[in-house]
Amino acid sequence: MRETYDAPRPLDSLWQAPAIIWVLLAGECLAVVLALAPGVDGERWVHFGLTSLVIQWVALLTLGTLYLLRGVLAGLRPQRLAYVTVALLLANTWLVAGAVWLMVREVWPMADGGWFALVLRLTGITLAVGLLGLAAFQNHWRGRLHAVRAKQSELQALQARIRPHFLFNTLNTGAALVHERPEEAERLLLDLADLFRAALAGPRQISLEDELSLARRYLEIEALRFGDRLTIGWHLPRELPAVTVPALSIQPLVENAIRHGVERMANGDIDISVTATPDTVVVRISNPLPPAGGRSFAGHQVGLNATQVRIEALTDGRGSVQTQVEGGRFIATVRLPVGV
Repeated sequence: MRETYDAPRPLDSLWQAPAIIWVLLAGECLAVVLALAPGVDGERWVHFGLTSLVIQWVALLTLGTLYLLRGVLAGLRPQRLAYVTVALLLANTWLVAGAVWLMVREVWPMADGGWFALVLRLTGITLAVGLLGLAAFQNHWRGRLHAVRAKQSELQALQARIRPHFLFNTLNTGAALVHERPEEAERLLLDLADLFRAALAGPRQISLEDELSLARRYLEIEALRFGDRLTIGWHLPRELPAVTVPALSIQPLVENAIRHGVERMANGDIDISVTATPDTVVVRISNPLPPAGGRSFAGHQVGLNATQVRIEALTDGRGSVQTQVEGGRFIATVRLPVGV
């Protein structure tokens, strides 16, 4: 079954540590404001402690409920999901207020109607905070969708610039092989069909194993073109990690290694390695730098830029693409967080 490109989902960012920390800090700021407000009876530090306890319980319960219901809520539109979140915030406020009443009503008596008035105040505060958060969320989400649409348009333009160069080189190689080595020409065309089937499918995600298979097909095509001039080294673990990558994201880095390395040398090599830790998968593509004084051109770095943008978008900024020169070799390193 073909995988489709996943649009950003509103709840995904809530499970990340920075979002949880900001929710807790915002709760503490609200507790400080309520403790310093005029009309607070008794010790303000005690009021701050109790208010902070209630707010943090409400916030964490709401986050926990959203996480437990993530499968059910995944199909909701962002605006409806925001309203559901406000409703859960209210429900958890009443739940926490009821729990506090059951635990401390004997040691913290109030005048008749005092607890009811407190619940009304908490409900009003929750509604005010929830509606402010709803407005902020809608503005943030609209901005994020606009950014994603703009990025997708940019990526499609980048891909359109990659394909012609590769296609022309491959067709030239195939034309040269048709009469002398027809079997290899047939294999070249089959590999080309697989690559362009992936390219024409549009933005989507595939497994790292499938993406490396596409890169291998590309290198098989280039091996027919360069012959003994090209040496390819694969260094892969026995089982590849189960992570996903944007389709045709590793292959452009391999193409760059051909264009800016092997193509300008009498003999060249490409090494592709994959290593994994419990948290990160690292893909490294390296090629020797051409000799100083040889033919050189900077290129547009289309493949590198496209891969960097797409992996950062897929991993919400946790993945990266970095390049470096070390020991006379140009190295492109892709880092992918496990769980993507």
